[in-house]
Amino acid sequence: MPLNPRLTDWNGRVVWLVGASTGIGRATAAALHARGAQVIVSARNIGALKTFEKSHPGSVGLPLDVTDRDAVSHAAQQLVLHHGRIDLALYCAGYYKALRATQFDLDEAVRHQQVNYIGALHLLDAVLPVLLQQKSGHLSLVSSVAGYRGLPNSLAYGPTKAALINLAETLYLDLQPVGIGASVINPGFVETPLTAQNEFAMPALLTPEQAAEEILKGWAQGRFEIHFPKRFTMCLKALTHVSDALYFRAIRWSTGL
Repeated sequence: MPLNPRLTDWNGRVVWLVGASTGIGRATAAALHARGAQVIVSARNIGALKTFEKSHPGSVGLPLDVTDRDAVSHAAQQLVLHHGRIDLALYCAGYYKALRATQFDLDEAVRHQQVNYIGALHLLDAVLPVLLQQKSGHLSLVSSVAGYRGLPNSLAYGPTKAALINLAETLYLDLQPVGIGASVINPGFVETPLTAQNEFAMPALLTPEQAAEEILKGWAQGRFEIHFPKRFTMCLKALTHVSDALYFRAIRWSTGL
């Protein structure tokens, strides 16, 4: 039984993707555009947004910095003014830099919080009143399997993704009864500017286009959690159920730490 209304017909749907200049966000925006959606993309990179507009006729770029509450609010107001509604809002902005406790950097940790989590709250503040007035629509947050349990080099990144998972679960409990969908997307490794920083082999690595297809498939199936690729994510999900001692040994063995 689907937990959300199945999203299969995108023709004419107004979709807003925040953090869509590269990677998963851009690929998902392109896939939705190809299916007939009215696509609005936001990011700080104005040049990337203009390039997307040129290659996807009819799409709209709304530049903003997700850490700027007023900028996100203004963009939402402009979107509703011109398009009348929001059928899907996807938060896919993200920041990642490897960080360990032995080299802790407070500025880096706070930067992760501002982009990965506070930015999502800014989006909620801007779109929830619209969706509640409509009594329809869907909110989706891009988190990560790094939010399942603690991982090496993820001292700043992992906690923000864990927070997004919890946030999405709570949103679902509050919004599903009033007709608004909510979902969380937990990818494994995907070829993006963020993962390009990794100096280790990334198992089951996907392209952004493959990730976008998995996301659209999850929405079409009405799933709450959309995680992929299954051959990798199912292993990590299994580790969430083992004892702490076994988990720490497994992670140290697999990473060589």
